[in-house]
Amino acid sequence: MTSKVSSPAEQADSVDPRGETAPGADTPGGVKEVRRLDRVIIRFAGDSGDGMQLTGDRFTSETASFGNDLSTLPNFPAEIRAPAGTLPGVSSFQLHFADHDILTPGDAPNVLVAMNPAALKANLGDVPHGAEIIVNTDEFTKRPMAKVGYDSNPLEDGSLDAYNVHPVPLTTLTIEALKEFGLSRKEAERSKNMFALGLLSWMYHRPTEGTEAFLRKKFAKKPQIAEANVAAFRAGWNFGETTEDFAVSYEVAPATAAFPPGTYRNISGNLALSYGLVAASHQADLPLYLGSYPITPASDILHELSKHKNFGVRTFQAEDEIAGIGAALGAAFGGALAVTTTSGPGVALKSETIGLAVSLELPLLIVDIQRGGPSTGLPTKTEQADLLQAMYGRNGEAPVPIVAPRTPADCFDAALDAARIALTYRTPVFLLSDGYLANGSEPWRVPEADELPDLRVQFASGPNHELADGTEVFWPYKRDPQTLARPWAVPGTPGLEHRIGGIEKQDGTGNISYDPANHDFMVRTRQAKVDGVAVPALDIDDPSGEARTLVLGWGSTYGPITAAVRRVRTGGDHVAQAHLRHLNPFPANLGEILRRYDTVVVPEMNLGQLATLLRAKYLIDIRSHTQVSGMPFKAEQLADVLKEAIHG
Repeated sequence: MTSKVSSPAEQADSVDPRGETAPGADTPGGVKEVRRLDRVIIRFAGDSGDGMQLTGDRFTSETASFGNDLSTLPNFPAEIRAPAGTLPGVSSFQLHFADHDILTPGDAPNVLVAMNPAALKANLGDVPHGAEIIVNTDEFTKRPMAKVGYDSNPLEDGSLDAYNVHPVPLTTLTIEALKEFGLSRKEAERSKNMFALGLLSWMYHRPTEGTEAFLRKKFAKKPQIAEANVAAFRAGWNFGETTEDFAVSYEVAPATAAFPPGTYRNISGNLALSYGLVAASHQADLPLYLGSYPITPASDILHELSKHKNFGVRTFQAEDEIAGIGAALGAAFGGALAVTTTSGPGVALKSETIGLAVSLELPLLIVDIQRGGPSTGLPTKTEQADLLQAMYGRNGEAPVPIVAPRTPADCFDAALDAARIALTYRTPVFLLSDGYLANGSEPWRVPEADELPDLRVQFASGPNHELADGTEVFWPYKRDPQTLARPWAVPGTPGLEHRIGGIEKQDGTGNISYDPANHDFMVRTRQAKVDGVAVPALDIDDPSGEARTLVLGWGSTYGPITAAVRRVRTGGDHVAQAHLRHLNPFPANLGEILRRYDTVVVPEMNLGQLATLLRAKYLIDIRSHTQVSGMPFKAEQLADVLKEAIHG
């Protein structure tokens, strides 16, 4: 779904003040009240088979087409079909949308849609008093409630009096709405998520045409099912319009002032990363080759890239992780822009071949969508605990540049940046995303072609060294004096035959060498090449210039950290902020920046891995704030940490 955004000067100043009732809304004749809000956080929750991810995704798509800024947080079990009605089986989707620039999916939902007792119990602790809760009353029977530990019905025992509860028999209403389709009760029940989506779409004035078109396309081979879902969706909308249970609907104006002019679409991190890889291939004028083995949460990249053969993309779903990266490295040797995708457990299996790529000095992108560990850990939850693995997780001295995107949309630019480094310096590069970025989504401005970097490379085409007797030969390890990159010779090019393999090479000639001095030189040269990778200077956000505390982050902590910084500054305190994209090498000015502040706070979703690297390299005390819950930081939590650091 795309939408055009014009410049702020072109926008009509017609939006009523936030929180005010729309003109004529509270008039006689049954017209319902319409309230305008500046932002809303909605969470859909139910069994993993209730279609909560689809429901949330459709609401998000319509919200994006309407022009709101948004951020999402899908949260689902690792099992393909978790036990129905249990707490571990609850799947949820949280969406934060606003009429202004936002950075996170929100700390706590203003609205919870609970499809069963398990969904209510699993999520109620996150819901603030006074929030709205829409509950599917049909599921609140004795057995489902007992399964999650409810001794009495929470809808009747007064335990929800602090909330604005809307009991709705979603299942019954859906079945009634679909009577004419001749579906079985079980088939009709499956559409209750569309009824809920219709109700919420009415409640927040979301567009409907896109969802109806989506349903007809999704079930094109089953037109009866398609029309049944459309009917359930419309019935939910009509229920909100006519029932007395919902006396108020809400409007959140488009966030046009928050965006530069351009064409926007809603995009997830994995989709943005996939598009970034395709764009990098096009800008480098090289075929894109992906060698991969499916693993959560990286599999979406394999699925997406397999759709783009028309752009010269070739995807290979290997029998295991080792075969996937081996094929990718072979493609790199053959002159392709080579990529392998995985998550933490797969990185462990790929480590030997990554070391081989370091030795061969070939461009290769290793995309690690981090998840909770160790071992299988939390496959569908997020974590940032692979940083030290990416930095040191190979035998011998095998340095690899590391790039980390900070938002779902930024995954596009980070992929281009990683490709730039790999192609320019002839080195494998780690691209560290995570589950929060991969599955989350936000608006993304589609770039113009002339905004993309030129990534074209020059392949070796002939001899590059003259021997003492005047003979011209090809030396595969004769380096560019600026980048220290070796020549990239495509196999089959006459006169460029050379050795490859994991045994140490002689400088220049590439012949096998066991000479101690040569090995020392090659190890230090490979390290110097990575240390010399050109990365931009680190930018500091310190508007007052009076801050004595710096908060430094990397990866997906950007949103929560920035939201926390805004809260702290609104409260009158001074705090500086910086965020790292390049983790190896660090920006050249990082040390000077760290020494400029009395206190440096580093929030991470691990046990302090970046903090460890910073302490070791710059000999500066770092105040580490860590979390390994499988969930992203909350802005309020980080704001409290920053206030304590400022006033500590």
